[in-house]
Amino acid sequence: MASILHPSVSFSLIIILALVLVIYPMGEYHSVSATNNFFQDFEITWGDGRGKILNNGELLILSLDNTSGSGFQSKKEFMFGRIDMQLKLVPGNSAGTVTAYYLSSQGGNHDEIDFEFLGNLSGEPYTVHTNVYTQGKGEREQQFHLWFDPTADFHTYSVHWFPSNIVFLVDGVPIRMFKNLETIGVAFPKNQPMKLYSSIWNADQWATRGGLVKTDWTKAPFIASYRNFNHVQLHHSFTSSRTISQAQLDPIRLEKLKWVQKNYMIYNYCTDTKRFPQGFPPECKFNLSD
Repeated sequence: MASILHPSVSFSLIIILALVLVIYPMGEYHSVSATNNFFQDFEITWGDGRGKILNNGELLILSLDNTSGSGFQSKKEFMFGRIDMQLKLVPGNSAGTVTAYYLSSQGGNHDEIDFEFLGNLSGEPYTVHTNVYTQGKGEREQQFHLWFDPTADFHTYSVHWFPSNIVFLVDGVPIRMFKNLETIGVAFPKNQPMKLYSSIWNADQWATRGGLVKTDWTKAPFIASYRNFNHVQLHHSFTSSRTISQAQLDPIRLEKLKWVQKNYMIYNYCTDTKRFPQGFPPECKFNLSD
């Protein structure tokens, strides 16, 4: 007998798929993976039992204590498309902790697309750290605060990976776009399939206020929760025949991206003169929100 999702879960999946259709037309996709079964799609890879799949595969939790963190990875690799996951981050005093959620290939010349959530003291905002690695090189950090409490409920964090650009989204709102600028010599991740990974770990040497605030282990275990994984594969004809201009955000989403970057961006490598005294990386000459 076919399984029936709980109505609230079904509604969440409908919302996720609706966001896909709004931002990019359905004709650009050919398959959707929204099984909502972590047993089927993922495996716990480390943590000695601190990572658990619960509720018949509908919920996954990762925990951190003063002995170890934990992590999981997808069973299959992805090559272009959209990845969605709903996360509820560590509540309360999460200072010193990092919850990482990212796509990555393997090897020294790996590609990687990163979300990292840097914990903070109770009442202080989380920092959302983003980065893009190409052929083993990163150093393209942008950081943001959020316009809501990410510990009070689940929110959807998405990576939309086109051959022409990468878009980071939160609840369907784009917060960052990294364009394919190979024409000016900037490498772009387009040749290496990636798996999806997530982990929670202690990084109190740098994560909160540059390491000034340490992890309070009396608050352990620190728990991050996951549900409603969704993958939408990009249609092969789009990857081979569409132009960059046809894969941009629509005007409404572009304005939302500019709004986030104006009001919630707290660090941009392209404006860090102390870090790049000899000049910014070449992509910084371009307004990546355009």
